[in-house]
Amino acid sequence: MADMFLRCGSHPLSAAEIPPTLRPSPASRKPPSTAHCAKCLLWRPPGPPSRDSQPVTEMHSMMQQQWDPHAQDTSGLQSMWFSEAEPEGGTGSRFQPGDKTGQFSSPSLPNREVWSFLKAIPPIPDEAVVKQKSPCGSWRVGTLRHGKRVNAIAISSAPCHVYTCGTGYIRVWDENALHASDRAPQAQLDFQDPRNRVLTCKLFPDEQSLITGGMARGLTLWDLAPTPQVRAQMASTGSICYSLALSSDAHLCLASFKGFVEIWDVQNQILIRKHEVPPYASRCVDITGFKFWTGGEDTTLYSWDLRSYQKLQQHNLCHEILSITHDPSEEWVLAGLKMSDVVILHAHREEKYKAIVQRYTQHHNLKFASCGTYFMATLDEVIHCLAAPSLRRLFQAEECYNILCCEVSSDNRYLVTGSKDSATVYQLLY
Repeated sequence: MADMFLRCGSHPLSAAEIPPTLRPSPASRKPPSTAHCAKCLLWRPPGPPSRDSQPVTEMHSMMQQQWDPHAQDTSGLQSMWFSEAEPEGGTGSRFQPGDKTGQFSSPSLPNREVWSFLKAIPPIPDEAVVKQKSPCGSWRVGTLRHGKRVNAIAISSAPCHVYTCGTGYIRVWDENALHASDRAPQAQLDFQDPRNRVLTCKLFPDEQSLITGGMARGLTLWDLAPTPQVRAQMASTGSICYSLALSSDAHLCLASFKGFVEIWDVQNQILIRKHEVPPYASRCVDITGFKFWTGGEDTTLYSWDLRSYQKLQQHNLCHEILSITHDPSEEWVLAGLKMSDVVILHAHREEKYKAIVQRYTQHHNLKFASCGTYFMATLDEVIHCLAAPSLRRLFQAEECYNILCCEVSSDNRYLVTGSKDSATVYQLLY
């Protein structure tokens, strides 16, 4: 079983053993002596190295390679790309200062004892390993007739309901309506002011609450069960809320306005702070752990500390940022640009990659699936489903109108997109 682990420390990897997406580009290649594994006991899939393409380009390289959406399947690299997140504060406690790259730093556990322990572990049979699948296609199963522009969507899984949000009201659809094109909504939630327009919404992790924001000078907190109703109105200091983000424990909600971000204790409906950001860097907001991210027209992606509220990093992405999202582990942040490119950054380490599309777009939405093996990118009227981390295109679909928003159900069964006056429902095929 020891043969199934990557070598480290004094056993550097050969060039053939390094997965293609992890090899340094020619402009940034280091001497062979530094090509060690990044963790002491990192699992390597059995079998010879695959001949995968290189669909990801490192941003710090001087030569960027065109992303090939028809790249071969590199799903075997998923465990490499989504691993090794460092704890908050930069360098992880797993590696001590001065240690060589890839050396295990525990002083109380010599390597020979580690290997003796590993040899005593029986191998795990393949049938006992549960692997998350990625969809191979989609089937358009229904249309939800909202009646007005659908600017935001939420999907709950137990029970299955879709919430389509626009101007004047929110419509609620049950699962039967998802497989039809002429069903009436199960309910309609009318706003007190019919001119109020929802631009963004977030479903709570327990799927029992929803928060909405937009052109209403406030945020609205909804209870969804047993009957949808307003729980609280939270008055904002800005007139238009462009984006919302929820912490993983649903205690904090961030709302972005022009020039500032409001940070709310959403459980108690208390405004904690009005945090100023550059005026053209607040179209999008997202949160990962103790960091939050903002971006917009000024082409710069900023990260901020939620505890000290200090600016941590800024990344010039050269094009206007239209959307920001993160993977379920909160290790990777994705930014969708107006040129259709998708920039992938590590939330804690200095790692950047870019999927190059080179197509001008007005609407760019990103949504990671809850299983973490794929994400959706909608570019105007086109849907791209991309595998993570390989960025291999799993399937593509096209609609008649620009897609304004999209959402994937938490059980990974449905994709719903919002457009001109309706929402389109796709069942994902595995």
